[in-house]
Amino acid sequence: CLIASGIMKLNLANPATGSQMLLEIDDDRKLAVFMDRKIGQEVPADGLGDEFAGYQFRITGGLDKQGFPMKQGIQVAHRVRVLLGKQKGFFRPSRKGERRRRSVRGCIVAQDIAVLNMVLTKHGEQPLPKLDTVVPRRLGPKRANNIRKLFNLTKDDDVRKYVIRREIPGKDGKKARSKAPKIQRLITPARLQRKRHEKNLKKRWAEKSKAEAAEYAKLLAARKAASRQARLSKKSKKSAKVADKKE
Repeated sequence: CLIASGIMKLNLANPATGSQMLLEIDDDRKLAVFMDRKIGQEVPADGLGDEFAGYQFRITGGLDKQGFPMKQGIQVAHRVRVLLGKQKGFFRPSRKGERRRRSVRGCIVAQDIAVLNMVLTKHGEQPLPKLDTVVPRRLGPKRANNIRKLFNLTKDDDVRKYVIRREIPGKDGKKARSKAPKIQRLITPARLQRKRHEKNLKKRWAEKSKAEAAEYAKLLAARKAASRQARLSKKSKKSAKVADKKE
């Protein structure tokens, strides 16, 4: 949807707590500090109000009034058409290696930006309840190494005992149940056996290829010897005929 001219939405996020807050600013003096800034730059937020004194945010992206996203690396303040491959949020190819020309916004903030995304990098003097509220994670880590990192486990510990389960309340009088993700990259005895089997298969294929190459080389040498012998016999017969004619 289109946003009225002069209004910019600031989407502020705090990665440490997982909380967000949305501000709608229509005062050009408050937005002046963000103009001509690029994605990745840190901006002081003192001009947004007294409660933001000392706070600092980093620009991570944004959308213009027509919904085109800003793209890092395009050093312009307007919209351009660039040739893109597979890039999340910009282009999803239907075939491998496909590229298309897509309209994207430059990485420089201008008046046409409708939504500006930023993350908190430095806390200020006063706390902000909307950003300081800790939002619990709905899902835990799924990969085995990430679970080990979260609980500070060693390789000898059983990762399956530390998977974070999600409780699902029962409906219509049914019993509540819990769900857990399937652990990715988990090394199990079955996986080790599979790797040994694959290694043995590769070894057998290499030995078979080597034996077939040796057999082919032997057959090729025999054919070359037979061909050479045929040439020599033909040459000897021809020389014998010439000697008979001379006599």
